[in-house]
Amino acid sequence: QVQLVESGGGLVQAGGSLRLSCAASGRTFSIYSRAWFRQAPGKEREFVSALSWSGGRTLYADSVQGRFTIASDNAKNTIYLQMNSLKPEDTAVYYCAQRQVAYRDASYMADDYHYWGQGTQVTVSS
Repeated sequence: QVQLVESGGGLVQAGGSLRLSCAASGRTFSIYSRAWFRQAPGKEREFVSALSWSGGRTLYADSVQGRFTIASDNAKNTIYLQMNSLKPEDTAVYYCAQRQVAYRDASYMADDYHYWGQGTQVTVSS
């Protein structure tokens, strides 16, 4: 069974930075595409960023393009989300997710991801 554990959330002022981590256990990490989603209070979960299993393709939501960077360290079974120039509207619970089927490409769709972490809170103050 796959377990995903996020960390790195917290409270930061607008314009600041945070780096989220998502450590995976269970299946061979490097052959599954992974992603970050977020959910703000009263809103639906939304796509943030995704990384293909090969590492050759990255996807970003328009709202974070140029500010957030997704990366992975396969030796540590961990993906990261570096968040710079944070805005109050980035406040949300951030979730990492992993596809169930190996060698499937990164996707914007939450339904394409089978495994989810418990989430980590990011709060950006103005």
